[in-house]
Amino acid sequence: MFVERLDKRPLAYQRLFLIIYARAEETQPLTIVIILYAQAQLLTNIKSITKRIPMIEHKNTFKILLLIARPAAGKSEIIDYLKKTDLTERVARFHINEFDVIDDFPMIWTWFEEDQLLEEMVLPRLHTTPENYFLDNYFWHLLIRKICLEYNNLLRDDPNYHEHKTAILEFSRGKQSGGYTAAFKHLSKQVIDHLAVMVVNVSWEESLRKNRARFNPNRPNSILEHGLSDEKMEILYKEDDLEALCANDPAYLNIQGKNVPYAVFENEDDVTTARGKALGDRLEQTLDLLWKRWNSR
Repeated sequence: MFVERLDKRPLAYQRLFLIIYARAEETQPLTIVIILYAQAQLLTNIKSITKRIPMIEHKNTFKILLLIARPAAGKSEIIDYLKKTDLTERVARFHINEFDVIDDFPMIWTWFEEDQLLEEMVLPRLHTTPENYFLDNYFWHLLIRKICLEYNNLLRDDPNYHEHKTAILEFSRGKQSGGYTAAFKHLSKQVIDHLAVMVVNVSWEESLRKNRARFNPNRPNSILEHGLSDEKMEILYKEDDLEALCANDPAYLNIQGKNVPYAVFENEDDVTTARGKALGDRLEQTLDLLWKRWNSR
């Protein structure tokens, strides 16, 4: 009767039931008791009941996973694959919980749009030239700080965030903007303390090929279908400092004096476009190695 009439209950009551039901496998005896107890309470007591229900924490999941690579190397395709993977499998194989993605591309695109609107209003552009190059190099570093700010806001809104969530960060940097060496200087301590890094490794030629292949002019702001001109790709991203950074240690990056574990996902043969078994197997192998390094740091 309780389940059949759940849709007629107030929203707070429904949420409580769904929280309990989702954890039934782990806490079945306790679940039955709570459900009976909840039905007997007035709605004013719902909040106090939910506070006594513990969140189930996955002890074998990353807190923050940072994906870095050249543009179109496969970062967003990996994230798309993870989104479509069942939670139980994702935790078991990839050490990724329910997750939020913080990517600097939507931030950059917002600046492009704002500057275009300002230009139409006959006002000065704030971030970029009419050709959509940044007006100053510090905007690249501001993006890193905005990523950290968004992460901080997630923790502010949910102090128990990492008991049930992984944060996935994503960005690309070339030498023209100072590379990853400069970008890492702007990561917050809060991010660095929880950080594990996966490098998606492709050559410049493969990055250029996939950038051309994925571009959809009808969806230039799409995470999976945006692209850059060949000229911008060459100026901004042809050279980077990843190889030099990784040459110092095969397992850990020194970021602001702290050893941060990393692992390399090789994608020159492009296993990410198809989102198939080859991607899952290689991702599992890479993230398992990264997980071991995280626990050995």
